[in-house]
Amino acid sequence: MLLFSVLAAAVAPGLALLTYFYLKDRYDYEPLHMVLRVFLMGILMVLPVMIIQRGMMMWLGDNPYLEAILISGGVEEFVKWFVLYHIIYNHTEFDEPYDGILYAVAVSLGFATVENVLYAFAGNASVSAMFLRALLPVSGHAMFAVIMGYYMGKAKFIGGKKKRWYLVLSLVLPFSGMHCTMSS
Repeated sequence: MLLFSVLAAAVAPGLALLTYFYLKDRYDYEPLHMVLRVFLMGILMVLPVMIIQRGMMMWLGDNPYLEAILISGGVEEFVKWFVLYHIIYNHTEFDEPYDGILYAVAVSLGFATVENVLYAFAGNASVSAMFLRALLPVSGHAMFAVIMGYYMGKAKFIGGKKKRWYLVLSLVLPFSGMHCTMSS
């Protein structure tokens, strides 16, 4: 019974936040299968991110500041951005600016959900520890995804030189926001 409670506490925040953002789309709901597919991409990118992070830690050495800022936050945000840009950005279902937010949140919450489950089982977490993780890391992933998706949505539907600028902002701002949060 405790195992189920901890697993439910690990999975529920990601699904609840994803449902919230899905229902906020007032103009044209995205196909649920697309949102779930992007959520699944977030789940599947955990292993490659862990491998890249481990390789970078071996290469750069054991430095907690580099680990928190560059290795953890930088790799996670870059891979999320890479998936969004190369798989979702030119997809026909990405047809309004809010879709950038929804798909960015979906990929981030897929990642955060697996991260939460791994934390729950690797660290023998309690339900109260999982409650704190729901408030902080999971919602943090969603918050940085909103920033990423907002600027990616603006880039998609604007022409000229601003398009490239918004794409840069969609990567840099979530990373710099995560950097400020983690270094405080």
